[in-house]
Amino acid sequence: MEPQPRERLHRLVDEVPDQDIDVVEHLLECLCAGEYPTLHTPETAPIDDEPLTEEDLEAIEEARRDIEAGNGIPHEEIMRRYRL
Repeated sequence: MEPQPRERLHRLVDEVPDQDIDVVEHLLECLCAGEYPTLHTPETAPIDDEPLTEEDLEAIEEARRDIEAGNGIPHEEIMRRYRL
């Protein structure tokens, strides 16, 4: 007899590697709260076809200046903060 979806889910959770538990916990918390985190990669994300506003362009330029000045946040820090 095929296991029920919840039974399969419980089995899968038990098989999650220790280093990924935080990510799975975060995703499940989001889903239970009715929030759906973005699961797209840059390659699969839908095209944003809205034109950039003047405010958008200014924010992009400010971000570039910040990065050039060394004020960015390292990728590893972002991953840690958001438990990814």
